[in-house]
Amino acid sequence: MEENLKSGFVTLIGRPNVGKSTLMNRLIGQKIAITSKKPQTTRNRIQTVYTDEERGQIVFLDTPGIHKAKNKLGEYMVNVAERTLQEVDVILWLVEPSNFIGAGERHILEKLAKVKTPVILIINKTDTVKKEEILSHIDTYRKEYDFAEIVPLSALRGENTEILPDLIFKYLPYGPMFYDEDTVTDQPERQIVAEIIREKSLHALEEEIPHGIAVTIERMKERKKGGIIDIDATIVCERESHKGIIIGKGGSMLKKIGTNARFEIERFLDSKVNLKLWVKVKKDWRDSDFLLKNFGYRKDEA
Repeated sequence: MEENLKSGFVTLIGRPNVGKSTLMNRLIGQKIAITSKKPQTTRNRIQTVYTDEERGQIVFLDTPGIHKAKNKLGEYMVNVAERTLQEVDVILWLVEPSNFIGAGERHILEKLAKVKTPVILIINKTDTVKKEEILSHIDTYRKEYDFAEIVPLSALRGENTEILPDLIFKYLPYGPMFYDEDTVTDQPERQIVAEIIREKSLHALEEEIPHGIAVTIERMKERKKGGIIDIDATIVCERESHKGIIIGKGGSMLKKIGTNARFEIERFLDSKVNLKLWVKVKKDWRDSDFLLKNFGYRKDEA
């Protein structure tokens, strides 16, 4: 049986906000990557595992969106995404349906021209266009690159996503599974908890703040009598004025973020959670190597 198994690594790339995390969560059937309509939601490489006992295992790497970097955090994120292209067995490139290939997509095409990895083009968000337009969108991209496969789908609605594992397995090497059958992600719990809090902050806050926030978990401990996990977390922002907005009038915004995050953390940890949030200002942390490292964005992983 082992001889028939295939296992390999697949990366999801694409411009920010094209639906990479939504697609990965859909394929895995569980929410691991945080999603938001704001760009730069995914900052680290998130690894999730799809296991099929008959066929083998697909390890998905959901990378930050590839874009022109504006600061050290941006450089870190782009390095993570671009280095991944060389290390995987299959690349899934997500684009939105369009007959026009913009500068962001051209930038990615340049990067893909340098790799020999099979590329499956995914035209996502097909629920936003008329069915008869999709063929012309496929044609637009087909002329630009020799794709292994082209798949139009809607990650949000789950339309046509079920064929993806079959297509991916076609290109994976034979070999044993990397992870146990019940593994869904290799992310440490603390990191996922921090990401959930950051996601809820992104959803609740003003447009201009989210890029400038990070979340650190100061303490995460189960009580001796069990049943409740105490979590102390800090939301770090770049400006004093942002701190006021994150806390909100009479602490209302922080309370909203905390309530929304706690609900999802309890679902994820399958336990009652006592969550306490603080807000700190660290000016220009996105341009500080020391602070980036402190918040978990390590150069040696980029």
